[in-house]
Amino acid sequence: MITDIELHILDLIHNYLSCSFLDYLMPKITFLGNIGLIWIGTATLMLSIKKYRKTGVTLSIGLFGGVITGNLILKNIIRRERPCWINNSIQMLVDIPQDYSFPSGHTLSSFMAASVIMHADKKLGIIAYIIASLIAFSRLYLYVHFPTDVIAGIFLGTIIGITSCKISERFIFPKFKVHD
Repeated sequence: MITDIELHILDLIHNYLSCSFLDYLMPKITFLGNIGLIWIGTATLMLSIKKYRKTGVTLSIGLFGGVITGNLILKNIIRRERPCWINNSIQMLVDIPQDYSFPSGHTLSSFMAASVIMHADKKLGIIAYIIASLIAFSRLYLYVHFPTDVIAGIFLGTIIGITSCKISERFIFPKFKVHD
C-alpha cells in the first residue's frame, strides 16, 4: 500500500517536473552526495582552517556515524528495494544503485552535515541546508529513492548531526563550544 502511494508520488514528480534543465542538473546535484563527497570535502577544508577545525572534527564524527548507521546497519537489515528496481520503465539519468534503498544515504549525510554546520555557523548552515535539500530532492527526481527513504534520511541525519555535536562538546572539546 505505502509503496504504491510512494511510487505514485515519484511518478508525479517524473511526469510533471521533468524537463531538460532538471534532467541535466539533478545528476550533478546528486553526484555531490555520492559517498558523501561534498561533506568529506567540507570536513577536510574545515579541518584545515583553525576557526572551523572543531566543526571539521565534529563533521567527521557525524559522517562516520552516518555510514555505520545508515549504510552498514539499516540498509542491510531493512533491505528495501529501490523504486527503479520495481518500476524499470523509467529512463534512468544515473547508474542504477546496487545497494538497498532505506534510508537515503545521500540525504542522511547531507542533513547530518547541515545540522553540524548550522550548529557552528548559521550563515554557512543555511547554505548547507539548501544544498542538503537539493541533494535529497535529486534522489526523488532521479527515481532512486522512495519519499520515506528521504524522510528517514532527513530525520536520522539530523539526529546524528545533533548527537555528533553533543559528543564533540562533551568528550572531545569539553571546554569549548563546537564553533569556538
